[in-house]
Amino acid sequence: MEIRQLKTFQTVAQLLSFNRAAQVLNYAQSTVSAQIKLLEQELGVSLFERLGKRITLTQEGQKLIRYARKMVDMEQETLTEMSRKEEPHGSISVRIPQTLSTYRLPDILQQFKTHYPKVSFNVSTCASYTLEQELKAGIIDVAFLLADSINALDLQSEVLAYEPLILVADPNHPLATKPKVTVQDLQGESILLPKHDCGYKMQFETMLSERQVKAATITELNSIEAVKQCVIRGIGITIIPQIAVAKEIAHNQLTPLAWTDDTIESAVLMIQHKDKWISPVLKTFMDISREVCK
Repeated sequence: MEIRQLKTFQTVAQLLSFNRAAQVLNYAQSTVSAQIKLLEQELGVSLFERLGKRITLTQEGQKLIRYARKMVDMEQETLTEMSRKEEPHGSISVRIPQTLSTYRLPDILQQFKTHYPKVSFNVSTCASYTLEQELKAGIIDVAFLLADSINALDLQSEVLAYEPLILVADPNHPLATKPKVTVQDLQGESILLPKHDCGYKMQFETMLSERQVKAATITELNSIEAVKQCVIRGIGITIIPQIAVAKEIAHNQLTPLAWTDDTIESAVLMIQHKDKWISPVLKTFMDISREVCK
């Protein structure tokens, strides 16, 4: 059993696709298939159920994920300890919402690079429904969410801060001059929401549902910037972290609504797998994240 086979297995397990795993690993698909086949032959078990072009993990495959992560982490720990005299290098894989990626991550990376200039990053937009699997498989080192909590037994989360959320509209919107805006005032409004900014979107939709408020339309867009530009053009209103619209409000492009219902805010969660080995490099990144976000 080789570490490279376990890394390949982790990637296939996370993506549930030999073809996509080959693209991520920069292998030929035949190489990925051969490594998995050798691993299965050595262990004497089937790791994947093959249903046409679809694959799923077998029970044995689900067990191997835990051991694969530990063995890959041990390899990294060994390399780190044995190369202390060399300048650390390697890569950190991060999942993070667009708002935090745009307005918090640059400060984190700027400080981090003064410590470890040779460490690279793989940063992707978060998707809360795949975080547990990706962290469990070891594909992600650390993740961030804008959410109050995450329910997953294998994950541990830490609240770094609370980001205020505000409702905004263009200055000519009827609600922009209303002295008090409640959730009932959103009845029949066109609401724009970011598809990839995670938990607070679901929190807001739940609030509308619980108060039986029905929007005229709810449009999900794939970027925070797209949401802002649409609101500026009067297409609808949005709820958004205050940090993301501070500049537009200062330039009178957007107007915060006089929200009088419950204060809306979202916790900034830093999340990792409970069994993840934290290397000195990753620990520095997490410590800087705590400092920047607090």
